[in-house]
Amino acid sequence: MKLTCEISVPSPLWRNLPRARTIARETIAACVDQIGIGLHDGSAVSLCLSDDAGVRELNARWRGIDKPTNVLSFPTAQRRVDSTPPMLGDIALAYETMAREAETSGIALAAHYRHLVAHGFLHLLGYDHRTDEEAERMEALEQRILARLGVADPYAGGVVEG
Repeated sequence: MKLTCEISVPSPLWRNLPRARTIARETIAACVDQIGIGLHDGSAVSLCLSDDAGVRELNARWRGIDKPTNVLSFPTAQRRVDSTPPMLGDIALAYETMAREAETSGIALAAHYRHLVAHGFLHLLGYDHRTDEEAERMEALEQRILARLGVADPYAGGVVEG
């Protein structure tokens, strides 16, 4: 299985996390491995490394919430077209919100970034946290994925999320 991860970086703030592209690809690969899902060759995900202003605009337009947030996920409807590999969806991250949460929580920026990439990717695969049961299932999966990557449990220390 070959998953393509298209990464755009419209915000120069991401220069503060120089390995952002590599970290994202490693994290998404760990998600796929942990879940054991079979994706079609050529499946793709789009990741936009933005800033608060960009994510605020997306959040207002698509969710009716006029404020930035750490990560947004936009799953694509799964329609099988034999000639076109499926696009799983889009993930957008806001640098300032993510960095503020990491600092407030006392965790490394790269570790929080990995958590948000995993969280956003799991949303593309249909995982959610609308109910306590869904949240427990998703959080446990995130914990296992991050442990594979050497990242401590993001829920153990009360990570602040926006």
